[in-house]
Amino acid sequence: MVLVMDVLLSSTASALVAFVAALLPTGVFMPNKAFWFTWMGTALLSSLVLFLALRTYTIIIRHTSFKDMIRFVIALAGKDVMMLIALFAFYEVERVIIIMLIGDLLLSLLFLMGVRLLMIWAYDVYKTRVRELQKCHRVLVYGASDKSESAIFRFRNSPHYNIVGVLSSNPSLKRVKFADKTVYYVKDRKDLDRLTLSLSVSAILFTKKEDARAENDRLVKYCTSLGIKLLFLPEVGELGEDKGVGIREVKIEDLLGREEIRVSMSDIFSGFAGKTVMVTGAAGSIGSELCRQLAGFGIAKLILYDNAETPMHNLRLELEDTFPKLEFVPVIGDVRSSMRLDFAFRCYRPDVVFHAAAYKHVPLMEENPCEAVLVNVVGTSYVADKCIEYGVEKMVMISTDKAVNPTNIMGCSKRLAEIYVQSLGLAIEKGQHEGKTLFVTTRFGNVLGSNGSVIPRFRDQISKGGPVTVTHPEITRYFMTIPEACRLVMEAVVLDTANRICVFDMGEPVKIDTLARRMIELSGLTVDKDIKIEYTGLRPGEKLYEEVLSNVENTEPTKHGRIRIAKVRTYEYSEAKEAVDALDKLARKVEIPEMVKLMKKVVPEFISKNSKFSVYDAK
Repeated sequence: MVLVMDVLLSSTASALVAFVAALLPTGVFMPNKAFWFTWMGTALLSSLVLFLALRTYTIIIRHTSFKDMIRFVIALAGKDVMMLIALFAFYEVERVIIIMLIGDLLLSLLFLMGVRLLMIWAYDVYKTRVRELQKCHRVLVYGASDKSESAIFRFRNSPHYNIVGVLSSNPSLKRVKFADKTVYYVKDRKDLDRLTLSLSVSAILFTKKEDARAENDRLVKYCTSLGIKLLFLPEVGELGEDKGVGIREVKIEDLLGREEIRVSMSDIFSGFAGKTVMVTGAAGSIGSELCRQLAGFGIAKLILYDNAETPMHNLRLELEDTFPKLEFVPVIGDVRSSMRLDFAFRCYRPDVVFHAAAYKHVPLMEENPCEAVLVNVVGTSYVADKCIEYGVEKMVMISTDKAVNPTNIMGCSKRLAEIYVQSLGLAIEKGQHEGKTLFVTTRFGNVLGSNGSVIPRFRDQISKGGPVTVTHPEITRYFMTIPEACRLVMEAVVLDTANRICVFDMGEPVKIDTLARRMIELSGLTVDKDIKIEYTGLRPGEKLYEEVLSNVENTEPTKHGRIRIAKVRTYEYSEAKEAVDALDKLARKVEIPEMVKLMKKVVPEFISKNSKFSVYDAK
């Protein structure tokens, strides 16, 4: 093909030169028909011979170099020499013929190189266009809603996303027009495959998490099996998460659980505006999110208290960038240090304290029980005591579902912390102890994406090619997002929940095995083919099933339908104080057996599971 093109270009150049020569004035050059046949015949033949001999047709056009141009010059020069020899055999070679041959050489070279440059330019334009098309995802937006309409107009001129239609779960809307886009309906996987192929669609865009969750077992599975991207458009200004307003890929967090619990942000705002707020464990996943949300509530000052230097530094930089007008003070300190806590309370006089500092990893605390007691129990008692001493209005303790009928050291340590805080609050309420502080304890389950939680662990394992490790195929857990958990904590604070333990509606439990499989699928991989799942066995102190937190039988309602008050055994403050002091001494002496025995005595429902401490359970 290239050879034919080159021969035709070279011959065309020769013909054009001959045509120009024919226009010369009479008497300067007077060729006959035989000359023209000889000229064109030798031009055609010699071009073919020389191009074949030098194999110029093997040169890849888009990779043509200066060395390749030299080969063309040699081939064209050889062509003109052959033409000269043929013409010399039949005609007297005049000066004008020499000029014609030189012109033929230059014009042929111009044609051959010009066409190649034009083709290279066209190829580059094509590649650039292809890259732009690859960058610009052709997208179907899900749902004929106001948010979908807003997304269509918002990305109308986007260089990255081209919304080509609307995907609806309602078959009656099929083929109607919505915001100038056609509405499509897919019944099954084959329908989706045909539709995306015909429209060259590479992604489905969800504008509401509820839609993604509703399609979790249908459309989401179809997309992951077909390699179609799942995108999500966060709400502009959505508090606490998705701080940017750009499209992102759907995460497993978007598909888990149920519709997020809505809270009264106006009540929360009025409850914190103008106050000085202190957060312990401020650099942790829950503590840092509390800080981000509190920063938007018009508080006067935010005190960050944590002993983790690098995370505290990173949080400080983030708050400085995001909330430049916020007055906040980072304090490096440990809740095990009563003197350091005293300094923070004495200097900054907080009105409200959120106590999120804790050791929370079950296996680690099973191996280091004294540290769990010192941080979770003794540290909490120090914070509560300082709240009383410095007249704090309200202390909010962040607890866990693992404190319900605990089966491990960590869960029991959090239950003991609850006991101390609640008994102190009730003692103040009854006039048995001086102080004005109100204590609120909040319990919730696993938080999606928190430090050390299962989802970041699975993501890391998937990125490394697996295997993904699950402790047991039947293990289940309750989940909620970090921002939702923090909003609920603050909602519980402004409710009439003083000296009570608040529990949250966690929705339906999720099998960890199912969670792992969905995460692998969302990564575009196949379970047991690309990524294997390995079962490692329950870890020390780990439950197979978590307790139901908000069961009607063990809770009382509040005015918020998703927040309830736990019915728990109450303790006298003197009894709780005596137990905490004794545990403090035993933990500092690292007298583990006696300490664990005392924990089980104070919390009789603490029955160890899959743990060496089960030998201390009452028989």
